[in-house]
Amino acid sequence: EFDNQPNNKTTKQQNHQTTKPSNNKTSTLYNIKMKDSVIIVSGGMDSVTLLYDRKDDIALGISFDYGSKHNAKEIPFAALHCQRLGIEHIIIPLGFMNKYFTSSLLEGGEEIPEGHYDDENMKSTVVPFRNGIMLSIAAGVAESRGLKNVLIANHGGDHSIYPDCRPEFINAINEATKAGTYINVNVLAPYTNISKVDIARRGLALGINYDETWSCYKGGDEPCGKCGTCVERIEALEEARKSLNLPTK
Repeated sequence: EFDNQPNNKTTKQQNHQTTKPSNNKTSTLYNIKMKDSVIIVSGGMDSVTLLYDRKDDIALGISFDYGSKHNAKEIPFAALHCQRLGIEHIIIPLGFMNKYFTSSLLEGGEEIPEGHYDDENMKSTVVPFRNGIMLSIAAGVAESRGLKNVLIANHGGDHSIYPDCRPEFINAINEATKAGTYINVNVLAPYTNISKVDIARRGLALGINYDETWSCYKGGDEPCGKCGTCVERIEALEEARKSLNLPTK
């Protein structure tokens, strides 16, 4: 189930009759779809799936280096997939989060707990208001570039533990970014009400190689297979492969 780190005019003669420019929007000019979105892409399976799912809309991928134990494992995969799709990718450092915030997910924090996301101890992995901070920055970058949308890949399985992944939060911050920008930047979170299995199924159908993503919160040389995100990933991919009649690993 797990990942391996990537090695770091023919022109036609005009006739003399004057013709007006065509208003036919099926012309080549009008068929060019303008990319209008920024995506927050960590390098994990959810955001990489959304990257491929909405690649025709995405002008920029943003990864945030906020001092998590697994940033160094995730971010190279975000860069890899953006490069593969011809999408610009940038990394924005958020070192203050590791310095001032408390979470077992961050470098220097307590040990990452093991078990499912619905276990009480997984609350220690919450990085306070992480998505709020990242979405605010991404909205600012989007407005600076004239891009209307910010995409984020939170999903239904995140709701029990992470407040800034819940529908009410996404709705609220979407209203805030629209109200707080001249171009009314939207926050789009199309996976908010679907499961990890649904995401895995979508990604497999898109042909994504999930070995080229990273999930494990511990950030070791190899995934631990025991932390909440590892367990969720293993189970989701197994169920998705079965539902698509694909061989399981």
